[in-house]
Amino acid sequence: MAAAVWSDRGRRSGTLAATVISSRSRSSHSVLKSQYDALVIGGGHNGLVAAAYLQKGGLKTAVLERRYVLGGAAVSEEIFPGFRFSRCSYLLSLLRPHIYNDLELKKHGLKVYMRDPHAFTPMLEEGVRGAPPRSLTLGSDLAMNQREISKFSEKDAKAFPDFVAHLEKLAEAIHPLLDAPPVNIPGVTSGSLRKRLAAAKTLIPIVKCGVKLGRNIPDFYEIITAPIMKILNPWFESEPLKATLATDAVIGAMTSPSNPGSGYVLLHHVMGELEKEKGAWGYVEGGMGGVSQAIASAARSYGVDIFTEKDVGQVLVGSDGAAKGVVLKDGTEIHSKAVLSNATPHVTFKHIVPQAALSPKLIKAIDQIDYTSPVTKINVAVDKLPNFLASPTPNNKPGPHHQCSIHLNCESVEVLESAYKEAMNGRPSVRPMIEMTIPSVLDPTLAPPGCHVVSLFTQFTPYHIEGREWTEQDREAYADNVFDWVEQYAPGFKKSVVGRDVLTPPDLERIFGLTGGNIFHGSMSLDQLYLARPLPFLSEYRSPIKGLYLCGSGCHPGGGVMGSPGWNAALTVMADLKHH
Repeated sequence: MAAAVWSDRGRRSGTLAATVISSRSRSSHSVLKSQYDALVIGGGHNGLVAAAYLQKGGLKTAVLERRYVLGGAAVSEEIFPGFRFSRCSYLLSLLRPHIYNDLELKKHGLKVYMRDPHAFTPMLEEGVRGAPPRSLTLGSDLAMNQREISKFSEKDAKAFPDFVAHLEKLAEAIHPLLDAPPVNIPGVTSGSLRKRLAAAKTLIPIVKCGVKLGRNIPDFYEIITAPIMKILNPWFESEPLKATLATDAVIGAMTSPSNPGSGYVLLHHVMGELEKEKGAWGYVEGGMGGVSQAIASAARSYGVDIFTEKDVGQVLVGSDGAAKGVVLKDGTEIHSKAVLSNATPHVTFKHIVPQAALSPKLIKAIDQIDYTSPVTKINVAVDKLPNFLASPTPNNKPGPHHQCSIHLNCESVEVLESAYKEAMNGRPSVRPMIEMTIPSVLDPTLAPPGCHVVSLFTQFTPYHIEGREWTEQDREAYADNVFDWVEQYAPGFKKSVVGRDVLTPPDLERIFGLTGGNIFHGSMSLDQLYLARPLPFLSEYRSPIKGLYLCGSGCHPGGGVMGSPGWNAALTVMADLKHH
């Protein structure tokens, strides 16, 4: 089959028409009304979660999504005929268990394929005496992990169980903070005694966190502030293990393993849970859009009206300075008591809120939020399963390692550091960090028989190349380079490619509304977490405009923690409107 290249700009090459085919999320049969209690701008997973809880709480709610498909970044799209991709986000873990249970997402069609093992790092090296190159495979079997690590270091193999237990203890302590708004500092420090006592309840989660941490508080402080290498070096000596662990500390972030704060992102990635298995990540059947569809199904069952292709032009602000609803770009006005924005804070306050309604101080502060992204996502359709030199499998048959996150160019931390430095100098990495996943190995609904969908989540690429915009030639050159590296690990990969979809940081911004291409709706750096997410005076989901709220990943607890921002925002709205 001839390869095809797809982009949302409508270009195509090769003999296969690269059209997006009917993964359309039809609006419900509801008719858009002119009045609601609450309106949610954006049909991403957090917006849908907020809508579901608002409706359950007695507020008539509608969701307005600008694209033809629900889900925001958690979408499934058939980019090439017969190949269905998780086009942006690609793995599930940080969906909060209480939301999964409350909304009965399993009943509403959510099915997850658990991965075990979950990480595979092949080496680029010559095998010894005809043996294949070495590789590192990690999973839930601790004894297997130790055997794998001992290929590189017996000392590291012995230390690994204690390291995992240490991380799990720290991650477990954070859970109370994920499911509650940050501390209401103004409420605790000012106002009447009654109001102060009410606000004091917001201290409970942080007290619980402190009690759980106990003597580990200094360790927790270190991991959220230190470079990940300062955390890893005392534990381990082998470069492949350190590099594999370090990828989780820099994934999606324009940072290096030696930069302060990279430790928190690693913790962020081990605090997830799936099917009661801590730290587990899985593939959603039908792609990540399956999560969004299940949440939407639950929301509709409660009575939420959900509409696609409804592009909000502006939030309506009354003469009293309060939000009164929205006006669509086609001129339709819809009124409501509350408006929740699932867009990034930048999109919300720079594009859909009238600038005259905002103070110059707020506008200047919004401009300071860091949305830097290192990510270029490449979705690839292949007619043959990649066959790795480090773990060859015959006859196009998948091995256990094919279900993993496959870490390429992770032989050493130095490789990651070099890739980062190149992007900071305005150039795409010559030897990029590549996280490959092949979900069709476990989910047969994604590709035709014998074929597969491959996700290449790559770093580091700048938003601008040496000060100029990306061109189509730049995109293709970068993708070609990535494919050349994959080919070194899995010869024959390039010949198997049927089509590819290359999404640079500007593409992720334009298509999915991710400011700067940042998958977290804003960097997960210490200055943009908890009380400071997205800004110190915007950390409680309320905006300076009465009746306008934020409910997206730009709020606490941040990107990747699926559902928590939407849930916390819904509770805030219901408290303000006296609904329970």
